[in-house]
Amino acid sequence: MKLDSYHTTHGRAIPFATGMKLANPELTVIVFSGDGDLFAIGGNHFLHAARRNMDLTVICVNNFNYGMTGGQAAATTPQMAMTATTPLGNPEPPFNLPLLAYASGATYVARWTMLHTRDLTKSIEEALGRKGFSFIEVLAPCPTGYGRRNKQKPIESLQIYQEKAIVRNGANPAEVTLDFKLGITLGKFVEYDRPTFFESYERICRPMAL
Repeated sequence: MKLDSYHTTHGRAIPFATGMKLANPELTVIVFSGDGDLFAIGGNHFLHAARRNMDLTVICVNNFNYGMTGGQAAATTPQMAMTATTPLGNPEPPFNLPLLAYASGATYVARWTMLHTRDLTKSIEEALGRKGFSFIEVLAPCPTGYGRRNKQKPIESLQIYQEKAIVRNGANPAEVTLDFKLGITLGKFVEYDRPTFFESYERICRPMAL
């Protein structure tokens, strides 16, 4: 088969990607997925791929809701934000995605908005050029599912990303903020090396095969 992408089952992009990487370790495998897909229905897969340090680059397009299935509340929906399933406001706190990725074992963690194209491009290049589980969060507005319900026009969303962005490379993931009023922390927060899944597997299993 000659193709460059798979559209997988909802929430299962990382297992598909893991299978392809295991079958052909020479492939460069990238996962593009939404916040609901990666951190709700697919949250378990994300945690264990990061823990194993699978050699994948995962790019999360975070629009704060299930943008393609009706605008329901997601694991990243800001507290008190209105969605299709929280018309009075979301009572639940959202995940801090950079912290979750780092705590799970990701060896590269960054966050940018879709306005910060040069920084985002550089981050993607860095992630693709290294081994291990890399995670990049990309903040992108959803004018219909999220913006309309929260009385936030498309141009206003972009203005917030521009005016409230605070670039802090190397910031502690536990201290980064995502607050439309107080500030949105952007940057490359984590980059370090540890054995990948393949390296750990080879070290243990190859002597047994011999």
